[in-house]
Amino acid sequence: MKKALSLVVVFAFAVMLLAACGAPKAADNAGQAANSGASSTPAPAKEDAKKALKIGATAGPYSDMVTKAIKPLMEKKGYTISIVEFNDYVQPNKALASGSIDANLFQHILYLKQFAADNKLDLKEILSVPTAPMGIYSKKFKSLDDIEKGSTITVANDPANLSRTLLMMQNFGLITIKKDANQATISEKDVEGNPKGLVIKPIEAAQLPRTVDSTALAAVPGNFALAAGMDLTSAIKLENMAENYRNVLVVKTSDIDSQFAKDLKETLQSKDFEKIIDEQFKGFSKPEWMKAAAGKS
Repeated sequence: MKKALSLVVVFAFAVMLLAACGAPKAADNAGQAANSGASSTPAPAKEDAKKALKIGATAGPYSDMVTKAIKPLMEKKGYTISIVEFNDYVQPNKALASGSIDANLFQHILYLKQFAADNKLDLKEILSVPTAPMGIYSKKFKSLDDIEKGSTITVANDPANLSRTLLMMQNFGLITIKKDANQATISEKDVEGNPKGLVIKPIEAAQLPRTVDSTALAAVPGNFALAAGMDLTSAIKLENMAENYRNVLVVKTSDIDSQFAKDLKETLQSKDFEKIIDEQFKGFSKPEWMKAAAGKS
């Protein structure tokens, strides 16, 4: 009897020992499962939490547009906006492509496509914005009809603005351009008709406002006119701006479907944005999408 009782005690002790040894192993397996991410409930999708944005713009009206219109409206959506100013047309796109900034506003779509292709950059426009039109200014003549033969007209020497200027002059009936000319790279060499014998003098765009007093005519891009304190409405003729010459807000193509890009687009399409444009950017030409939206309201 004692021998049987002893066997029972030994057996019970062995069972307890085996159970104790097995418990840590089960816990280890559970920990490994937790560490490996195994779970019956899938992890929630990662949200787009980018709320601090850097927007690049050339110094002048488009930096002002970001400061006075885009920044305050985006901040109402919970964003923090920093503005990075540039003084040329090369660095804003390179900075965007490298990730130094998140968006930029300074260029029209033709320039964007040409620059991106030439430099192998993957950039995409969000939407066009109201843009300061180019105009012909003169202290000597009050209208295009008054322009005398042989008059000198100063124009921008950079390819984008030069092409745009010559197309504007053609639209005004001052010159004609070869039909096979590439619209992105039109130059004086593409002018085939010049009935008034105008002397076309290319110079640096930023210097054009200074020539209004000293030259018969000056074709001044809107941003440089405004930067020099000129009144857009004082031009003897403002361009009938084509849609592809309106400035666009641009991001990297990989960000075009991001939440911040969607919020930027929504901001541009808002009534509050248009109200600021009407109050603080007089003379700016509105894009067709904005005109259409106003017509529906």
